[in-house]
Amino acid sequence: MGGRKKGIEMFVQSVSDGSMSDEEVIEYLAEIFENGLDSSETVLLTKEMRDSGVVIQWPEEMSALVVDKHSTGGVGDKVSIALAPALAACGAKVPMISGRGLGHTGGTLDKLESIPGFRTDIPVEELIQQVSKIGVAMVGQTEDLVPADRRMYALRDISGLVASVPLITGSIVSKKAAEGISALVLDVKTGSAAFMKEKASAEELAYSMKSVAEGMGISTTCLITSMDHPIGHAVGNSLEIVESVETLCGRGPSDLEELVCIQGGLLLSSIGLAVDQGHGSAMILDSLYDGSAFDKFLEMVKAQGGESSIFDSDRDMFAGLGLINSELYSTDVLSDHDGWVSDIDAVLIADLCLKLGAGRTELGGSIDHSVGIIIHVGIGSPVSKNEILATVYHRNGESDDLHAIKDAFSISEEPQFPSSRILGVV
Repeated sequence: MGGRKKGIEMFVQSVSDGSMSDEEVIEYLAEIFENGLDSSETVLLTKEMRDSGVVIQWPEEMSALVVDKHSTGGVGDKVSIALAPALAACGAKVPMISGRGLGHTGGTLDKLESIPGFRTDIPVEELIQQVSKIGVAMVGQTEDLVPADRRMYALRDISGLVASVPLITGSIVSKKAAEGISALVLDVKTGSAAFMKEKASAEELAYSMKSVAEGMGISTTCLITSMDHPIGHAVGNSLEIVESVETLCGRGPSDLEELVCIQGGLLLSSIGLAVDQGHGSAMILDSLYDGSAFDKFLEMVKAQGGESSIFDSDRDMFAGLGLINSELYSTDVLSDHDGWVSDIDAVLIADLCLKLGAGRTELGGSIDHSVGIIIHVGIGSPVSKNEILATVYHRNGESDDLHAIKDAFSISEEPQFPSSRILGVV
């Protein structure tokens, strides 16, 4: 066992300093992929990855309040954009380091960069200053943070070694641990449009990440949440910013609001700002409805160079008018039947968004921030024949792809009822 652990230490060091070739790194990763690691070995791998770069140190008086969350990703997943400012409005400190998307739509950074001027390339020193001053920053991973992970992830991606619980755990938790956080919520999604399609696989990953994060001194809760239909109504980068702002102003869709409040409540109770999760969720909800979360969002946008003036009309009108591109075509998708919406296929929605240009098919590829889909109905919504189900915002004229999106909507003759996205807590 001691030799295996020594080997892990030497492996991560060799990845970081470049003394191991790409072929050798892939060979080592493949061995982990095939044979796994036990819990203590996964903790060691994650610690070594964290320590391959800078680990943020916070002033003692605020260190216990530093929190973050991570989601394994999904269609319309914009939770972070509303959650981080709401947490800051409630007294938490949130240095949220996020990534770019590879797939149907952009990641959190791509969505934020829909806001003109918004900078995500903030150095660590500036990140510390901003979080200390206003309580929140949402930025990209710098060259200094977890450099071993950047190389390992890139090589896993090209060699088909992504779907490994120890390697996923190390990648996610090392980046969060490098932020110097005291509490973490992990949202592990399962369902047809999730990375982990089976609930049992999602639970395995959740238990692994919780065990490793807590082994590194981070108070951690994992939620298992459903990802069969899109979160909220907007899918597409700018459109998701609009819906996030709507949520920050107390006008968001109920499923998105639920995820924001539950995750925020767990974090506030973990650091002692709330007596329990229910109290914490109520605090988050209050911040959405009293304007304090939106105020904190505007502070963050201004601090990171974004044009916050595009949201000036928001308190009285539809959010983010400056984010809706007037040059886009819009196509309405109509129902063929009377009935109730029983399903909205997130995979079909995601595939169309990718074709529109809202996502990227290769790392470093460009995306179109403006295009996307607004879904006008939810699970359980009553609909009539020829009622608008969705509006597609796109660059080109009519195409078969636009109307094929109708297949994403299942209409039942019997009443349907929405259920909570929360499937379990680990």
